[in-house]
Amino acid sequence: MISEFQDLSDKIDRLAQLTQSLRAENYLLRQANTLLSAENLSFKERLFAAQQRIEAMLDELPKPPGDEAEGEGADTTDAGAASSGPAGSVNNSEAAR
Repeated sequence: MISEFQDLSDKIDRLAQLTQSLRAENYLLRQANTLLSAENLSFKERLFAAQQRIEAMLDELPKPPGDEAEGEGADTTDAGAASSGPAGSVNNSEAAR
Protein backbone atom coordinates (compact mmCIF):
# COMPACT_ATOMS: atom_id res chain seq x y z
CA MET A 1 0.00 0.00 0.00
CA ILE A 2 2.80 2.42 0.86
CA SER A 3 4.58 1.61 -2.42
CA GLU A 4 1.40 2.51 -4.32
CA PHE A 5 1.30 5.87 -2.57
CA GLN A 6 4.97 6.38 -3.34
CA ASP A 7 4.39 5.57 -7.02
CA LEU A 8 1.47 7.99 -7.11
CA SER A 9 3.57 10.65 -5.40
CA ASP A 10 6.38 10.15 -7.94
CA LYS A 11 3.93 10.47 -10.83
CA ILE A 12 2.51 13.67 -9.36
CA ASP A 13 6.03 15.08 -8.98
CA ARG A 14 6.86 14.24 -12.61
CA LEU A 15 3.59 15.81 -13.74
CA ALA A 16 4.36 18.99 -11.77
CA GLN A 17 7.86 19.17 -13.30
CA LEU A 18 6.48 18.62 -16.78
CA THR A 19 3.85 21.30 -16.24
CA GLN A 20 6.50 23.78 -15.09
CA SER A 21 8.70 22.92 -18.03
CA LEU A 22 5.84 23.37 -20.51
CA ARG A 23 4.88 26.72 -18.98
CA ALA A 24 8.45 27.97 -19.33
CA GLU A 25 8.59 26.79 -22.94
CA ASN A 26 5.22 28.39 -23.66
CA TYR A 27 6.46 31.70 -22.25
CA LEU A 28 9.56 31.61 -24.46
CA LEU A 29 7.50 30.71 -27.52
CA ARG A 30 5.11 33.59 -26.87
CA GLN A 31 8.05 36.00 -26.61
CA ALA A 32 9.52 34.69 -29.87
CA ASN A 33 6.13 34.96 -31.54
CA THR A 34 5.77 38.59 -30.45
CA LEU A 35 9.22 39.47 -31.78
CA LEU A 36 8.64 37.68 -35.08
CA SER A 37 5.24 39.33 -35.53
CA ALA A 38 6.81 42.76 -35.05
CA GLU A 39 9.58 41.90 -37.48
CA ASN A 40 7.04 40.63 -40.02
CA LEU A 41 5.06 43.88 -39.75
CA SER A 42 8.24 45.88 -40.27
CA PHE A 43 9.08 43.86 -43.39
CA LYS A 44 5.57 44.36 -44.76
CA GLU A 45 5.84 48.11 -44.24
CA ARG A 46 9.24 48.22 -45.94
CA LEU A 47 7.93 46.15 -48.85
CA PHE A 48 4.93 48.43 -49.28
CA ALA A 49 7.15 51.55 -49.19
CA ALA A 50 9.50 50.01 -51.77
CA GLN A 51 6.56 49.12 -53.99
CA GLN A 52 5.30 52.71 -53.82
CA ARG A 53 8.75 54.06 -54.73
CA ILE A 54 9.02 51.68 -57.69
CA GLU A 55 5.55 52.60 -58.93
CA ALA A 56 6.45 56.30 -58.65
CA MET A 57 9.64 55.72 -60.66
CA LEU A 58 7.71 53.77 -63.30
CA ASP A 59 5.23 56.63 -63.62
CA GLU A 60 8.12 59.04 -64.23
CA LEU A 61 9.59 56.98 -67.07
CA PRO A 62 8.87 58.30 -70.58
CA LYS A 63 6.44 56.30 -72.66
CA PRO A 64 7.99 54.26 -75.48
CA PRO A 65 7.34 55.74 -78.94
CA GLY A 66 5.30 52.71 -80.05
CA ASP A 67 2.89 53.02 -77.11
CA GLU A 68 2.09 56.68 -77.87
CA ALA A 69 0.95 55.89 -81.42
CA GLU A 70 -1.24 53.04 -80.21
CA GLY A 71 -2.56 55.12 -77.31
CA GLU A 72 -3.94 57.85 -79.63
CA GLY A 73 -6.47 55.50 -81.22
CA ALA A 74 -7.32 53.61 -78.05
CA ASP A 75 -9.24 54.70 -74.98
CA THR A 76 -6.59 55.85 -72.49
CA THR A 77 -8.88 55.47 -69.46
CA ASP A 78 -8.75 51.69 -69.79
CA ALA A 79 -4.94 51.75 -69.81
CA GLY A 80 -4.90 53.99 -66.75
CA ALA A 81 -7.35 51.76 -64.90
CA ALA A 82 -5.32 48.66 -65.76
CA SER A 83 -2.12 50.21 -64.45
CA SER A 84 -3.77 51.39 -61.24
CA GLY A 85 -5.52 48.05 -60.67
CA PRO A 86 -2.67 46.26 -58.87
CA ALA A 87 -1.95 49.33 -56.78
CA GLY A 88 -5.58 49.49 -55.75
CA SER A 89 -5.60 45.86 -54.72
CA VAL A 90 -2.41 46.38 -52.72
CA ASN A 91 -4.01 49.29 -50.91
CA ASN A 92 -7.02 47.12 -50.15
CA SER A 93 -4.82 44.40 -48.73
CA GLU A 94 -2.92 46.98 -46.69
CA ALA A 95 -6.19 48.28 -45.29
CA ALA A 96 -7.12 44.73 -44.33
CA ARG A 97 -4.15 44.61 -41.96
